[in-house]
Amino acid sequence: MLAAKLKFDGQRVTAVELGGSGIDTRRLDEVRSVSEYLEPLMSFMESVPEEEKVVLVGHSYGGIGISLAMERFPTKISVGIFLSAYMPHHDFPPSVLIQEYFKRLPEGFAMDCEFTFEEGPQHPPSSVMFGTTFLKEKAYSNCQLEDLELAMALVKPSWLYPKEMGSEDLLTKERYGSGKRVFIVCEGDYVVPEEIQKWMISNYEPNEVKVIEEAGHMAMLTKPRQLSQLLQEIAARCN
Repeated sequence: MLAAKLKFDGQRVTAVELGGSGIDTRRLDEVRSVSEYLEPLMSFMESVPEEEKVVLVGHSYGGIGISLAMERFPTKISVGIFLSAYMPHHDFPPSVLIQEYFKRLPEGFAMDCEFTFEEGPQHPPSSVMFGTTFLKEKAYSNCQLEDLELAMALVKPSWLYPKEMGSEDLLTKERYGSGKRVFIVCEGDYVVPEEIQKWMISNYEPNEVKVIEEAGHMAMLTKPRQLSQLLQEIAARCN
């Protein structure tokens, strides 16, 4: 829906399915590393001509993916847009943000989600499988029934890669830290609560902050028109 609106307005849009996500058919054990997980995004960025720049949009955990792409291809990206997304600081490995996220969640938040802990229960989870109740009451709470049903049909376990995300050299001030960043706060988000979104903003101030009211977690489904307009306004200013 969002991609269609952007294309209708004359924008070139590429929706990248990360490894093992969405319609990508690979199983959990086939996407064991961050490089395998991000390979579709990095391959796309490789294909972008040197004289062109793209606007990268990351949602939720995808914020880490676009951060790593901004690190690797700083001259090809005009702006990274974090849509209620993990936005790590260049001074710390992304695992610090992952730990902080789980630390700040209220008790009972996970509901019927299933986690694995390869590094032990004192560390962040290694993988997550979203439960039906969690999807219905938190992730897709503001969405149409058909969107929820599609999500439940496609859901599968996903790696969080906490060990690899602990590497000190993943992000640098000179590359990722020099890029433009815009954070879009999604009000009513029960997956990345507003308190955590605002903490990430204060922890690593972006160039700009925008807000979408009553968006929930899936703003691309609940507020596609408003989000499309915002993305195009940001892109026009940053190009």
